[in-house]
Amino acid sequence: MNIEQLHQYCLSKKGVTEDFPFDEDTLVFKVLGKIFLLVSLKSWESGNASINLKADPDYAEELRAEYKSIQPGFHMNKKHWNTVKIHEGDLSPQFILELIDHSYNMVVKSMPKKLKDTLE
Repeated sequence: MNIEQLHQYCLSKKGVTEDFPFDEDTLVFKVLGKIFLLVSLKSWESGNASINLKADPDYAEELRAEYKSIQPGFHMNKKHWNTVKIHEGDLSPQFILELIDHSYNMVVKSMPKKLKDTLE
């Protein structure tokens, strides 16, 4: 998976926008204004590609125990966010997409019904 594939996949999801709210390096993807993925563009350029994804706390712990490339979220709430190191190669591109879907769905699930309804 490369940064363009990640970019296209995220933007293909309903209600998703992209932004640089923190600095010109950190690309943030939001669903209806709520963050579900953060990525440092410099990390991709340097060959140390990683993304931050939201996760159910129990699932986050399971992932960290099973995969060395999934760690508590860097600069994030460690209970709800994981940093996924793409460059380490122990995760298939399909599994990374599933993790992105999980993050997106976690954010949507926590929204009020009125907002969720706008995605349909």
